[in-house]
Amino acid sequence: MSEALYHKALVERARAAFGKGRLPDATSTATVDNPLCGDRVTLDLSIRDGRIVEIAHHVRGCLLCEASAATIAEHGRGADRATLEAMSTAARTLMAEGTLDPHWQCLEIFRPVHGAKSRRECVLLPFEALKRAASAGF
Repeated sequence: MSEALYHKALVERARAAFGKGRLPDATSTATVDNPLCGDRVTLDLSIRDGRIVEIAHHVRGCLLCEASAATIAEHGRGADRATLEAMSTAARTLMAEGTLDPHWQCLEIFRPVHGAKSRRECVLLPFEALKRAASAGF
């Protein structure tokens, strides 16, 4: 199952580390922890005129968590609050049901995680940080 979870596209997404780092002038920041595995995600948002201008993240966690945060940083730029909520809903549905809204193909790399219940939260932790940061920032 490890090979299916950590396939090439997912590893490449994590290694590309889009948005890795912190935003010194963030509009909003949220940090969330997963006490079961020790993962921690800090997500910084820069919001202007109701849209995300920049997203950065600091992840202390597994490859799945890193890839998820990088996906949010890459595909969340320019988004408004409703778009961020739609992306988060798509991720949660993918993890819970294994189905994916065709609009969110950027999440396809996480489909194998649906079959590994204990790893789903690793993908969803950055989305929880996004939800909290967006709630405080919009």
